[in-house]
Order: sequence, then structure tokens, then C-alpha cells
Amino acid sequence: MGSRGPGRALACCLLLAVACGPVLGHLPPDQRHPQEPEGTQEPPLDHTERAEEEHEKYSPRQDEEPPASRCYRCCDPGAPAYTAVPVPQINITILKGEKGDRGLRGLQGKYGKTGAAGVRGHVGPKGQKGSVGAPGDRCKTYYAAFSVGRKKPLHSNHYYQTVIFDTEFVNLYGHFNMFTGRFYCYVPGIYFFSLNVHTWNQKETYLHVMRNEQEVVILYAQVSDRSIMQSQSLMLELREQDEVWVRLFKGERENAIFSDEFDTYITFSGYLVKHAAEP
Repeated sequence: MGSRGPGRALACCLLLAVACGPVLGHLPPDQRHPQEPEGTQEPPLDHTERAEEEHEKYSPRQDEEPPASRCYRCCDPGAPAYTAVPVPQINITILKGEKGDRGLRGLQGKYGKTGAAGVRGHVGPKGQKGSVGAPGDRCKTYYAAFSVGRKKPLHSNHYYQTVIFDTEFVNLYGHFNMFTGRFYCYVPGIYFFSLNVHTWNQKETYLHVMRNEQEVVILYAQVSDRSIMQSQSLMLELREQDEVWVRLFKGERENAIFSDEFDTYITFSGYLVKHAAEP
């Protein structure tokens, strides 16, 4: 083993020299290019030229790629700069035509929201006194009044009786009808009425002041040994065509009012206090 070692090492070196000759650029004489004579052999390339040759060898599609996607080395000259072509400008003022006709009016828009109320302004100065106006129409005054009496006594029977009056003291415009014993309202408003009677000894006195067919107030006196004057008064708000009158109650009990031909013991009066149209 010790004597064969140097021999084997020498054989390996020779084999490596033969195998690596083409790689290191030293070809045997029989493998060189036939067109290159030995006397005209080009000198070996340095590392820069060899790198450029290999770059051209392994990048055959570089010319086909667009300039923006090519690979460049830092030592290569830069790409030529492109100058932008100026865009032509047109003066619009020389192309402006004449003013056109006015268009049709558009539709009215929607109402906007109501804004908040503004702050109240200051009180302005007092204005000048105006001139005297023309005289107004004369104020129209309304009147209605009556006062009537009865000089005959009246006794009850089996039905209600209207008290008819035979004496007329005041009957303004004839609103009280002496034949029916009723006051007819022609001027609506508030009225005052009063009724006065004289009772009969040992008899009951029982009457009602009526509005239309409704009982409003009563005038009543119990049976007594003495006759007395009895009265009733009230205010009513009447509408036009209302009727006010006095009714004697029917004869369930003996009922009567006293009077005679020499004196008037029974009276019925009324007058307008306020017209309905007045404020």
C-alpha cells in the first residue's frame, strides 16, 4: 500500500489534466477548430469580454423585449430621452357664436322647509296722525217693550187657561198680541219679564210663565184667610219667533186670581235689555 500510493496519485493528476483541458481553454491539437491555424489563434478573452459574450449567448430574446422590460447593467449607456410633443391649443374666443334665444321657463320647484321665526324687531317710530275719516253710518238701536193688565178675575177649570189681558199700558211696535195674550219676539236678545197678581181669600194661586210650550218659572201662593199681592220676575234670552205668556193651572184644586173693574190687580210686563247683535 505504501509503495503504490505515489503512483496512483500521479495517474489521477494526469487523468484530471486530460479531462479538464477543454474546460480550461486548452484543447488538444486534434480537437481545435480546423479553420483556425495555430499561428493565427486569437488571444484568450478577458473576464469583461467573456461576460458580454455569455450575456449575448444566453439572452437571445433581449432584442425582442420592449425597452421598458429589458435588463440593463449599470455601466451601459442610458436610453435616449423622449421629448413630449406639445398639444396644439385652440382659441375658443374666435370660435364663439352669437347669443342664442332665451329658453322656456322651467317648472316651479318644490317648496322648501319653513324656516325658524326670526327675532322680533325693535318698535318703530310713531307715525304721523292721519286725516279725519268720513262719518260712519248711524248706529241702529233696537227696542222692544210691553206692559199689560187685567181687570177681571179668573178661576180655574178642568184644562189649562191662557191669561188674557184687557188693558194695554205699553205695547211698542205691537209685539204683544192682546187677542192671544202672548208676546212675540221679533228682536232677539235678552229680555226682562215681571208678573204681578192678587191672590183670592181661601183659594190657591198657581200660575206659570211660559216660553213657547215649556214652563219656565212658577208663581204660587197657598190658601190663606187674607189676600195678598204676589209677584215673579226673570230674564230670558229669546230667539226670533219665541213666545212668552202666562198660564193658569188646571182645576185639580180650587185655583183663582182676583181683580175687579175699578182697579187693575194683574199686570204682565217685559222689555229688551240687550240686542243679540251687540258685542
